[in-house]
Amino acid sequence: MSAEREVAEAAVVVAAAEAGAGEDASSQPPDGKAASDAQPPKASEEAAAASPPQLRCLVLTGFGGYDKLKLQTRPAAPPAPGPGHLTLRVRACGLNFSDLLARQGLHDRLPPPPLTPGIEGAGVVIAVGEGVNDRMVGDRVMVFIRSGMWQEEVTVPSTNTYLMPEAMTFEEAAALLVNYITAYMVLFDFGNLQPGHSVLVHMAAGGVGMAALQLCRTVENVTVFGTASASKHEVLRENGVTYPIDYHTTDYADEIKKISPKGVDIVMDPLGGSDTAKGYNLLKPMGKVVIYGMANMLTGPKRNLMALARTWWNQFSVTALQLLPANRAVCGFYLASLNDEGELVSGVVARLLALYNQGHIKPHIDSVWPFEKVADAMRQLQEKKNVGKVILVPGPEKEN
Repeated sequence: MSAEREVAEAAVVVAAAEAGAGEDASSQPPDGKAASDAQPPKASEEAAAASPPQLRCLVLTGFGGYDKLKLQTRPAAPPAPGPGHLTLRVRACGLNFSDLLARQGLHDRLPPPPLTPGIEGAGVVIAVGEGVNDRMVGDRVMVFIRSGMWQEEVTVPSTNTYLMPEAMTFEEAAALLVNYITAYMVLFDFGNLQPGHSVLVHMAAGGVGMAALQLCRTVENVTVFGTASASKHEVLRENGVTYPIDYHTTDYADEIKKISPKGVDIVMDPLGGSDTAKGYNLLKPMGKVVIYGMANMLTGPKRNLMALARTWWNQFSVTALQLLPANRAVCGFYLASLNDEGELVSGVVARLLALYNQGHIKPHIDSVWPFEKVADAMRQLQEKKNVGKVILVPGPEKEN
């Protein structure tokens, strides 16, 4: 497909998707507030008692900017999970770059809007369906699913849940699965991280980046190059980055070559586009670049067709004949495609929980935002102001 056709088709999708947006339930007055001005107190109390309880949820009403996410309500109903499923009361949710892509219509594994986003979270089980024998009401669990976590109650397959350690908070549980599974599988399953290796971690202060830094510290004598803005360098050094690099003012490839002329063993690439080629050219013999994102496509709150075209046009390509003499590997990792690989993912989660219980890893929480401030939370992540994980909670705002 030509670049011109790619851009044209993307423009058509954007125009069609943004033509329809759902109703903003958050713009409505709080339940019972307006009525209390017009009714006697007794009538107001009776009306409140008669109205069914409501559950809050975040809904993506169309593709575009931050305003496409609306806080809405739906009637509560007695939980009735089907066979193999359970229902939980959600206490915390993770915010990921894939959620930013979904908002802009760049996530290919979601149904069309309106839909409730969110691929990870944590909560308390309130009902279990037939055939669920390893979970019970009251269990604290963390969840990794295709979508739908950003609501007060959710029903999910029990196989997509994992019991939380007693010492783990709900915010930590909501920060663990996506970031740490990604970092672990990129570093160890694809990267074959060994003592004495060197690693380039892009966006080192982000959720996956901070997870990767902690995991690198579980292996002896690993040299870590981490890219981030200068204001984050101190915290990166505290978390194991040997050489922090400000990508705003320095060409990271030139800087790495000055320090390590032979390059690095592993490049963790969440950027895509031309940065993949730069990473490939930094590899030592037997080195690996692992692509697990396309952050270069996100240049603003809304989809940018020029950024899409530029990233697509500059995307790295290599042939088998080029790989053979170079003794290098190019890998692709997409966690969403492993959603149904329960046994594989469960094995990784078991290893991560063991590391957590041993004190080797601990999710670094940047900030916690209530559902009402989802736009601010997304802006925090998209503008790369965060150090660690951004969390959403259904309850009241917590001090950040």
